[in-house]
Amino acid sequence: GEAETVLICGAETYYPRSADAVRGDAGLLQGIPADYASDDAVGSSELEQAHGLSLPIHGFPLFENALWARSGLSREAWLARVGALWSGFSAVAATHPNAWTRAPVDAATITTPGPDNRPICFPYTKRMVSLVMADLGAAVIMSTARRAGALRDGAGAPVYFLGGAYARDRQRFFIEKADYTRSPAMAQAVRSAESRAGVAAAELECFDLYSCFPCAVQVAQREIGIDAQDPRPLTLTGGLGFFGGPGSNYALHGIATMAEAIAAGRYRNGMATALGWFMHKYAAGIYSATPGTADLRDADLTDTAQPDAGAPPVPMVSAPAGAGVLDTYTIIYNRAQEPGCSLLYGHTPDGLRFVANGVHDADVYAELTASNQIGRRLTLRSRDGRNEAAFAD
Repeated sequence: GEAETVLICGAETYYPRSADAVRGDAGLLQGIPADYASDDAVGSSELEQAHGLSLPIHGFPLFENALWARSGLSREAWLARVGALWSGFSAVAATHPNAWTRAPVDAATITTPGPDNRPICFPYTKRMVSLVMADLGAAVIMSTARRAGALRDGAGAPVYFLGGAYARDRQRFFIEKADYTRSPAMAQAVRSAESRAGVAAAELECFDLYSCFPCAVQVAQREIGIDAQDPRPLTLTGGLGFFGGPGSNYALHGIATMAEAIAAGRYRNGMATALGWFMHKYAAGIYSATPGTADLRDADLTDTAQPDAGAPPVPMVSAPAGAGVLDTYTIIYNRAQEPGCSLLYGHTPDGLRFVANGVHDADVYAELTASNQIGRRLTLRSRDGRNEAAFAD
């Protein structure tokens, strides 16, 4: 009740308009304190960073390969499924007037490496990741119903925010996660948003799911309860890979697009979502053409005070030796499209999680990419702060 009308706006300005625009001391970055040391500043532990996990592109393929193993599909069948999902997103972006890329792309073109679609981290190619170089802005005005009536110009129906929620996973870092195909934070945020809005996911007509990588959408489908054959749209913008906006403001583009669609009468309601780092933070909001039956709650304060979801972090070992089992993996490529290293996560016989690099060998890389190797037995050793894993069979 502190304000009747507020403006929420944001932008992505990664697109380098000049050399000065990407300098660390450029005006573009002014406003960020020099001593900024937020808990959100890093998404991986020092041990994980030492083995190559530092950027989102290094981590999300680990989710993808775990999902692939769970499916039981061949490499070809899995890539066809993921490519079809992403091709559908590109088709939506092609119809959005503000999308950074407005050309539909077929599944095979998305998943097949080539000169203009280099492999980045297996199984992801350039066309399967967020579109970093974009220059986009979005804004929404939120107000009380009374004030909105005075402000509206008669164009389109009013759109109501029914409720939302935020959650944070106790298993923050990758090495702490028990299941690489689930997101406890996602599940908790969605269920809380449904409860506060008084609307179940099955009643929603559209979604704009945070879509930095295909695995984020697939995990969201599972946690929300959206069947693979469900005809409801999963994105209204085309997603981060085609619409653009990889930084901290994409979700506002999704909300603005959803508000426009609901106001125009294309949908009666919908859910927009957002995530942080490796799915350890998640937020969901529900919007509708009709007002809710419950009063809005100061959920932001409640969720920030008690945001934790899921079980405590799994126990880990920093310097494993002996036997282990592979839980998930990826290969990090260089710009010459050659394998730079493999990043492996697994567990020891006594249930301790570890991170390691695989043996730098062409035959090993060939095995890792030909078929899913999750579940293979490993031999582990640690030397000079680095862990190395080799296939034991």
